[in-house]
Amino acid sequence: MASVKIFPSVLNGSILVPPSKSTAHRAAICAALAGGKALFEEEPFSDDITATCRAMRTIRSGGESIRIDCGESGSTLRFLIPVAAALGLKAEFTGRGRLPERPIGVYLNCLPQHGVLCETEGGLPLAVSGRMTPGKFVLPGNVSSQFITGLLLALPLLDGDSELILSSPLESAGYVDMTIETMREFGVTVQRTEKGWNIPGRQPYKPCAYRVERDWSQAAFFLAAGALGGNIRLEGLNRNSSQGDRAAERLFRAFGADVEWKGSVLSVAPKELNGIEIDASQIPDLVPVLAATAALCRGRTRIFNAQRLRIKESDRLAAMADGLTRLGGHVTQTHGGLIVDGVDRLHGGEVDGCNDHRIVMALSIAALRADGCVTISDAQSIQKSYPAFFKDYNQLGGKANVVSMG
Repeated sequence: MASVKIFPSVLNGSILVPPSKSTAHRAAICAALAGGKALFEEEPFSDDITATCRAMRTIRSGGESIRIDCGESGSTLRFLIPVAAALGLKAEFTGRGRLPERPIGVYLNCLPQHGVLCETEGGLPLAVSGRMTPGKFVLPGNVSSQFITGLLLALPLLDGDSELILSSPLESAGYVDMTIETMREFGVTVQRTEKGWNIPGRQPYKPCAYRVERDWSQAAFFLAAGALGGNIRLEGLNRNSSQGDRAAERLFRAFGADVEWKGSVLSVAPKELNGIEIDASQIPDLVPVLAATAALCRGRTRIFNAQRLRIKESDRLAAMADGLTRLGGHVTQTHGGLIVDGVDRLHGGEVDGCNDHRIVMALSIAALRADGCVTISDAQSIQKSYPAFFKDYNQLGGKANVVSMG
């Protein structure tokens, strides 16, 4: 375990944001199914991507019965349950942290209807056996898009055509678009329909040279840092990305920050920030850093349609409300969101990182505008998605000191 002590500072300079974790998960799976491996940047793998790569090596190794360790990665778990079932594997899925408690009921409902035996006492461990059969799969669009991605990745492997039908409007649509784009790069296609997708079976994944694009969800932390007082230039981002968190550019501009493209570089500088209305249904991962920014804006910000954040690595709505309030912010929880009334400056203090990478990073950005040292627990959790976060933070002029707790 570790904590991080952060002293007030201003971040300035250029940063090359890390490769997209969301895209890397998908590329690693597609590449392994194609018999190769994805071309990743020469940068530290996050724990989540390591979990997916390790799981795909296990799946490719075959064997009568395999055990797939998903670590704390919800993407690894939800993407690979249907993949294992499509391949007819007898597999046990395990995980750590909060992962064993996170919902998998969508699969427990639909997979047994297609020849897959699922054995669980409600979470992990989960054992699956039997080969998944093609056909019609119906699931709600307002659950995690990870379930939809898992089925989209798996159904082309079946020996017949399938239809994936959404019984309610799709949320986090950008993540599904990303899945379909990545699959297309590896030679697998699906057809959009009025209520979902038609997925032809018997499609082989084909090797390709694939480079993972840069991560908009991680870029958002430094967009926030620039909006709150620095001048930051973000390099390597795809301005036409299908990543849902591409919306960060629009949202920080809506707050009032000076956000503009200068060639291929996205720059952000501070201006007077004002509270805004944020529908989080399509951008749930941005909520922690948006809440941190809103805490230091003039006026009120209302974040809504974010109820799914209560079942992430932590209850992210409760975690951000508690952390910002302990630092002198004015944050109220609603059933599905937050109401944030901005203050000029936060105070020093101690806050709980909740063993959640996005909470730790968001509170680290808020701490830039505190009047004293902010200590955040569970600093090691950034390994899940952005191992170099505090290194990059300090290179831009931040004052973050990670202290090991043994």
